[in-house]
Amino acid sequence: MIKPAQRLKDIKEYYFSTKLREITELNRRGKNIINMGIGNPDLSPPENVTNALKKATNDNGSHKYQPYKGINQLRMSVSDFYKKNYNVSLDSDKNILPLIGSKEGIMHISLAFLNKGDKVLIPNPGYPSYQSITKLVGAEPLFYPLLEKNSWLPDLDSLKLLISDKVKLMWINYPNMPTGKNSNIEFFKKIYDFAVSNDILVINDNPYSFILNDNPVSFLSVDSSFDHCLELNSLSKSHNMAGWRVGMLVGSKNNIDTILKVKSNIDSGMYYGIQKGAIEALCLDSSWYRSLNKIYRERREIVYKICDKLGLTYDKNSTGMFVWAKINSLNTSSIEFVDNLLYSKEIFITPGSIFGTNGEGYVRLSLCLSQDKLNEALNKLL
Repeated sequence: MIKPAQRLKDIKEYYFSTKLREITELNRRGKNIINMGIGNPDLSPPENVTNALKKATNDNGSHKYQPYKGINQLRMSVSDFYKKNYNVSLDSDKNILPLIGSKEGIMHISLAFLNKGDKVLIPNPGYPSYQSITKLVGAEPLFYPLLEKNSWLPDLDSLKLLISDKVKLMWINYPNMPTGKNSNIEFFKKIYDFAVSNDILVINDNPYSFILNDNPVSFLSVDSSFDHCLELNSLSKSHNMAGWRVGMLVGSKNNIDTILKVKSNIDSGMYYGIQKGAIEALCLDSSWYRSLNKIYRERREIVYKICDKLGLTYDKNSTGMFVWAKINSLNTSSIEFVDNLLYSKEIFITPGSIFGTNGEGYVRLSLCLSQDKLNEALNKLL
């Protein structure tokens, strides 16, 4: 038997990978599990986006390898998108790197900047891939707490105590997943000043800024040089294109060029038709987001009722495509709460503990289901 690499010693299979297999098996046995755990948009992209993909398949050269930095028109569309929606000016040749999904970018950034033994500031609770990828490249996670009493924002005074010459990167994620906490330019300025004073690179993972959020803000708004900041963005959530795997990384020319050294040795570019569809998506005006958010607001009202039936409390001022809710039952872990709901009511939601120790006592409910399906879940609880 070939032994796996040592780097996998502390890495577990992604929670959803194992749980979804269990749900599939339960459904195979005749159960009717309603999956409210995953942020997988069920709506379709606009018709002009899918039409652009279809049309591009017949373009000359569309099935060849594509440029490692994406076609020029795509990068220009990202630049226009950032200017129109965030008032951030980007040079399409220097500041933009299209990605095959923004999750890919977490690995690329980590490989580009981290050596074995380096340390990375990671939010707790936070997206599990920040921790697992940090470990995979041989670096050490340093968790900084996000707490409800601090409105799910980091305490910069406490963060200073974690700083050493080994700290290279810091991950932030606003609008936040899983908590739904929004951000503003004042918060980003404080984080950027912290990064500059401690000479670390801060990356904002920003796929949710257009979901139930009237004031999208980019981390790159804080400084035109972008020296200490990078931002990941994606069309997965905001344009219902999760399966297309279209992400983007924006930052300084030096940082983009450094990451390109990694990326160009791992993939061979994004399919041309997908790029053409992404260009159409990036050109959508504000009416697209208004219509999308109208649907999510209507769904969220039903999810609030589900939370009420389950005795959960929640913040109605949150953003994103989830409701983050607090368990009020004594002596019940989030895993126990979720499994009890799954086996007794055939409803799956996400335990907060998979996002870190500070997620214990909370659960996350997705808005990526039709109103009919959400009402079906609600009726299971009546």
